[in-house]
Amino acid sequence: MNETRGSDRRNFCVTCIYSLWGLIGLALGLPAAVYLLVPPRPRKESEWVEAGDVSQLEPGVPNELVFRRNRVDGWKITSEKTSAWVVKVSDADVVAFSPICTHLGCAYHWDERKNNFLCPCHSSTFGLDGRVLSGPAQRPLDRFRVRIENGRLLLGAAERSTEPA
Repeated sequence: MNETRGSDRRNFCVTCIYSLWGLIGLALGLPAAVYLLVPPRPRKESEWVEAGDVSQLEPGVPNELVFRRNRVDGWKITSEKTSAWVVKVSDADVVAFSPICTHLGCAYHWDERKNNFLCPCHSSTFGLDGRVLSGPAQRPLDRFRVRIENGRLLLGAAERSTEPA
């Protein structure tokens, strides 16, 4: 009779130890499983960012506007400073180009003397409308989605140009 009592006590202690190990494993494993198996955040509509005042832009003259945009990388949200080349066509029509050359991703600039956009890395040139004038670039400049509200220029996501040069 004494032996069964000791055996019951031993079984109880072993069961408690294994239960504690199971709880510890669950406490460590559950967050790791959630991190690995559950996507961080569902993708939402692209965010519109205020880039500037439309009344400050001269028609037909490119301006490089610098603004801040939030970038989501997994679970990390970073505020980045970026820019866009903006051309005011009319009071109600504005075109905003991505600041990245479509050839190899270099930064281009506006050349006032030649009246075109120039990529200094490989000499690609683009017209005021973003079309390729010369160089190795094969497609026009990418454009931001544009919206004007209360005289303020709002920029959405940059859209890849698909038309050939």
